[in-house]
Amino acid sequence: MKLQTATRLGLYATLELARDPAQILSSADLAERFGVSTHHLAKVLRTLSTAGLVQAERGASGGYRFTGNRRRVTLMDIVALFESTPGRRAKEPGEETEIGSALQRVLAEIDEIAEATLRSVSLETMLKRPT
Repeated sequence: MKLQTATRLGLYATLELARDPAQILSSADLAERFGVSTHHLAKVLRTLSTAGLVQAERGASGGYRFTGNRRRVTLMDIVALFESTPGRRAKEPGEETEIGSALQRVLAEIDEIAEATLRSVSLETMLKRPT
């Protein structure tokens, strides 16, 4: 399973904000930490905000803070906000052949294993792991 840049940024931002839910971090601070443009990260933060995982705080000391439940939110919950489900993706060249079909079954199984793993890891679990 290859994750898009926006998905990885969503994971990074959510985990960074969930580390201390009382802390408010600006999109510029987060963008600097991850080495990405503020504009690109702002789109990701809007998606996370719409999903109820983060909340924007206005004002001079404004930014974003985590509002989800660290114990209940899984990595897959975040990934699902940015990635299309395997059944909805566009067909790839060669997929309709016998070999392509066999390969797609293997790749689908790998995706299922990856998805099950992501569903089993909560933000709380990630934040407790040693760095």
